[in-house]
Amino acid sequence: MARVIADISISLDGFVTGPNPGPDNGLGDGGEALHTWALHPDPVDADVLDSTVAATGAVIMGRRLFDIIDGPGGWNDEMGYGADRAAEPPVLVVTRNPPEQVRLADRMTFVVDGVASAIAQGVSIAGDHDVVIMGGAEVIRGALATGLVHELRIHLSPVLLGAGTPLFTGGKLRQLRQVHARPSGQATHLTYLVD
Repeated sequence: MARVIADISISLDGFVTGPNPGPDNGLGDGGEALHTWALHPDPVDADVLDSTVAATGAVIMGRRLFDIIDGPGGWNDEMGYGADRAAEPPVLVVTRNPPEQVRLADRMTFVVDGVASAIAQGVSIAGDHDVVIMGGAEVIRGALATGLVHELRIHLSPVLLGAGTPLFTGGKLRQLRQVHARPSGQATHLTYLVD
């Protein structure tokens, strides 16, 4: 059965984008540093990317992230899921309002009835592979709140952004169990079991 994994890069001060994110500035001001590990991987980072991409059977994302990756500077034949691996797993986009035009229509499905429905559809699609919730922060928070996430994977990037989109905002006390920590020259890759 598929595992559901929330997987996201974060700054040391808890942000998943820098300030002023948007379609033309996807990761916000300075936010590119969050993904140095994926875009310029050392051998450890490359192994993390390769194993994640190979295990992924479906991807879930939110509408804001979709607007960035479907935009003119977004995913293409050279850059996509898994950075330059440009893998093409089925993608489920959580949104209330699907767009009228989609550049990457062949791999996108829009889910209008919430993140729990997207997770159920992802599990159905993925088979024995993982369902990876890649962001943004609001979708990951919502997925964790459903109780349907098995693992939280954080790629802790050595940057202080000072502002931006926080991964967590309030919420209730939750204990996670750290099961893996793997440092590279550009990030510390952390895996937590969500009980």
